[in-house]
Amino acid sequence: MYDFLSQVGRKVVVINLDPANEGLPYQCAVDISELVTLEDVMEGLKLGPNGGLIYCMEYLEANLDWLQAKLKQHRDCYVLFDCPGQVELYTHHTAVRNIFAQLSKWNFRLTAVHLVDSHYCADPAKFISVLCTSLSTMLQVELPHVNVLSKMDPIEQYGKLAFNLDYYTEVMDLSYLVEHLATDPFFKKFHHLNEKLAEVIQDYGLVSFVPLNVQDKQSMMQVLRTVDKANGYCFGDLEERNLQAMMSAAVGADFQFNLALGVQERYVETNKKTLEEEVMDL
Repeated sequence: MYDFLSQVGRKVVVINLDPANEGLPYQCAVDISELVTLEDVMEGLKLGPNGGLIYCMEYLEANLDWLQAKLKQHRDCYVLFDCPGQVELYTHHTAVRNIFAQLSKWNFRLTAVHLVDSHYCADPAKFISVLCTSLSTMLQVELPHVNVLSKMDPIEQYGKLAFNLDYYTEVMDLSYLVEHLATDPFFKKFHHLNEKLAEVIQDYGLVSFVPLNVQDKQSMMQVLRTVDKANGYCFGDLEERNLQAMMSAAVGADFQFNLALGVQERYVETNKKTLEEEVMDL
């Protein structure tokens, strides 16, 4: 995303807030390792990886003046915060939420971008779990939120999807997924539990996904526009021209045709039937 934003002319910096990040594949403007590292915490306090990471975020929360001083140097930039991947930090713990709240008070217009591997769609039980995690994160973090299904290109390598891909991105009627899950003898005994979890997810009606393939500029643009809409970012004329030129070079005369294609046609082989369709044929 840093490279993509740079190509369209946006002045962007990356802020690393993950104390476990080593050998960063990108150049970051601010690095939490200058303040605290997971390795030092684990060694000094005899904590495990999870406990050490929680301590690091609590330490950052207690030293936000350090972060504020670093960020003041980049007030005119579009900022990407690279955060830890430990899910408990966003579903249960308060340190990260408090850090985000303080950033908002410093007039950063934040959007939380939650990346989920697309292969979870191939396992109905895991997909319901992902939906619960996404919903819990959205309610806990209390920010404009964009859920992203990443690594779309190899999605069918992990198994055939029970439904069309837009069923998963739009999180349509989950009763079909629950019924499909009940065909598995192992999960049949959890049918009532899965049914109630699905009801909670649909009652809130908050969770949906944007598909992402980092090799596909059109996909990157879709994610970027969704995030920009969520945080209220308005790009200038120069960036718009750069974006249009890049997209034209990437897809040529087929741009308008490809733009109209749904995610199903772009990422899933259309000559294959879904599991649900095969069951209907039988």
